[in-house]
Amino acid sequence: MPIDPILERKANVIIELRNYKVLGREESEEGVYTLVEDREGKKVLIWTASISDIGIKHVNNMAKYMREKGAEGGIIVSNKYSQSAKTQARKENIELIPQDFPSFNIFKHYLVPRHEILSPEEKQALLERYRIEPWKLPRIKASDPAVRLIGAKPGDIIKIVRRSPTAGESIYYRYVVEG
Repeated sequence: MPIDPILERKANVIIELRNYKVLGREESEEGVYTLVEDREGKKVLIWTASISDIGIKHVNNMAKYMREKGAEGGIIVSNKYSQSAKTQARKENIELIPQDFPSFNIFKHYLVPRHEILSPEEKQALLERYRIEPWKLPRIKASDPAVRLIGAKPGDIIKIVRRSPTAGESIYYRYVVEG
C-alpha cells in the first residue's frame, strides 16, 4: 500500500523543525521507518505508516522495532489511532502525530515567531538569572501547534523570538504545561 504524500510531508516537517539528523531509512509494506538522532544524541524512530488505522498491535510492533534499533523514543505518523493505541503509546514513549498536525513549516509564515526549546543548561541559567521557579513563567499549552511542532513536553521552557519593525527583537519565555 503506498504512503500518503501528506503523511510523508508531515514526517519531513518533524525532522526539519526538531533538527533531527537522519541516520537511516527503510521502506516496507507497512510504511517508511526513519531512524534519526536528536541534538542530545538520542535515537528516535519515525514510522510513516501506510496503514490508515493504527491499533495497539501496531504500537507494540513499533516499540519492539525501537528496541531492536536502540531508539529511546518513537513517532508514528498516521491518520487514525484507537484509544488503546494512544494509551499504549504513552507507556512506550511513542508520540502519535494527529491528523490535524500541519504538513508544512508554519514558522515560515511572517506572523509566526521563532520558537525553540531551551537546553537544560540554558533553562537553569534563565531561572537563576531571574531568580524564579519555572511555573512562575507565563504558560503555554503542550497542545499549541507551535509547541507540538518543535516537540516540547510539559516542563520544558520555550524561548519565543518576535521581530518588530519598531522594537527590533523581543524575547519571551513560556513554561509548557499539560493541555
